[in-house]
Amino acid sequence: MDYKYLLIAFLFNFSICGQEINVIQGHAHNDYENENPLRDALENGFVSVEVDVHLVDDELYVSHDLPKELNSASTLEALYLDPLEEHILNNNGFVYTNYGGLFYLMIDFKTAAKPTYDKLKTILSNYRSIISIEQNGVEQKRPVKVFISGNRPFHEVLNDEPKLAGLDGRPDDLDKNISTAVMPIISDNYFKFLTWNGHGEINQEEVKILERLVQNTHAQNKQLRLWAAPDQAMVWAFLLDQGVDLINTDRLKEFSDFMENF
Repeated sequence: MDYKYLLIAFLFNFSICGQEINVIQGHAHNDYENENPLRDALENGFVSVEVDVHLVDDELYVSHDLPKELNSASTLEALYLDPLEEHILNNNGFVYTNYGGLFYLMIDFKTAAKPTYDKLKTILSNYRSIISIEQNGVEQKRPVKVFISGNRPFHEVLNDEPKLAGLDGRPDDLDKNISTAVMPIISDNYFKFLTWNGHGEINQEEVKILERLVQNTHAQNKQLRLWAAPDQAMVWAFLLDQGVDLINTDRLKEFSDFMENF
């Protein structure tokens, strides 16, 4: 199948701290597992990163599984929030120079929703200068949008004022009339909609289901991300062609090269 795309919707040519960079609609899945957490995502122009956290001894540690050893260098602040704050300060208030869009920090709660959220709020209160906050229905925009996935504190976030973090949405949430400032992204498992693994023919009935999901998501001015998609160029191309906004990948450099040569 021959796919055609409008690159301008996905690819922007800016610079990061003086370095020429292509800003792309990539979501760095489990970014902390890369050689240089956060830096790899920024150097490859990603607009979204995913971080798993555990609440242990009143601290948020970055890890997919419960950490066996507690290291101050592996906290959410040390690995992400402090470097982001310093980077934005050194880059004249931007994540990417002259890029006006948001940089998404998706925090995947691996421990109980409410206590993890309570700790996150305490931490985020120290980073108000860089994070977008929603209060009384109005978004106070800053370069970074924090939103929560995994064990989502759904009602706690919706009832909070101000909202220092938003929520990672699901397709069923589209019926709840939640603002984009609170729920900027709708995410779901690729294989709930598609069986195609990048080889052979694509089931056109499945494509129609995906098209409706994209339309419903965009009708609310939200972005769509599908996790667990086969992490290869043919699938990236197909998803972009269908209007999926954030490509979920562990292959940061390969996806960046793919977009640059697209």
